[in-house]
Amino acid sequence: MRILVIEDEKKVASFIRKGLSEEMYAVDVAYDGAEGLSMALETQYDAIILDVMLPKKDGMTVVRELRGSGCSSPVLMLTARASTQDRVQGLDYGADDYLTKPFHFEELAARVRSLLRRTSSEKSTVLSCGELALDTVTHRASRLGKEFDLTTKEYSLLEYLMRNKGRVLSRSLIQQHVWSYSFDTESNIIDVYVKRLRNKIGDEGAARMIRSVRGVGYIMREPDLNSDEGEEDDE
Repeated sequence: MRILVIEDEKKVASFIRKGLSEEMYAVDVAYDGAEGLSMALETQYDAIILDVMLPKKDGMTVVRELRGSGCSSPVLMLTARASTQDRVQGLDYGADDYLTKPFHFEELAARVRSLLRRTSSEKSTVLSCGELALDTVTHRASRLGKEFDLTTKEYSLLEYLMRNKGRVLSRSLIQQHVWSYSFDTESNIIDVYVKRLRNKIGDEGAARMIRSVRGVGYIMREPDLNSDEGEEDDE
């Protein structure tokens, strides 16, 4: 899952980026409101963490313009001002949640998970598909009691597929939500990671959950469902 942090204090931005990266999210950072607004309109982020006090465009203006442009990404606003009026204004402009500085990272991470659940059909902290389970708090994946060690990108890819179970996901959509700005669009890295993921979770044969959709991308589904038109099984 991919998150945009819009924060002008570089130490704070670095602290948030490091923590979220350790939580296995792909993280992009903007250091002013204008840059952050541009990035948020160019890419469909799973969540946006937005400081109120920003150069060029303040956070209130950014969230208002995001909603006015049709951006539906959930927004968590950060502020050093704890007044009720500030919180009400931010929520009225379109923010989904508020967190007052200073804060503990554990609370920030929990609020991000909550925002992701709100926009997902899966409301539990444990995602499932057939016999496969993924705990989004502990980051543990298991199948029939057997746990798998996943890299950051493997985890992020699996989480995105499982949150969108039953939906055909194009390679460009997967790239937007799992990889950061440095992604090489000409590479076959998505297919490479899907193959690695399948090997780790034992996803093979007639019970395969991660299916290729010819010329489009991938779909993850319950293994007992019939194949949809256009799907193909990879060897």
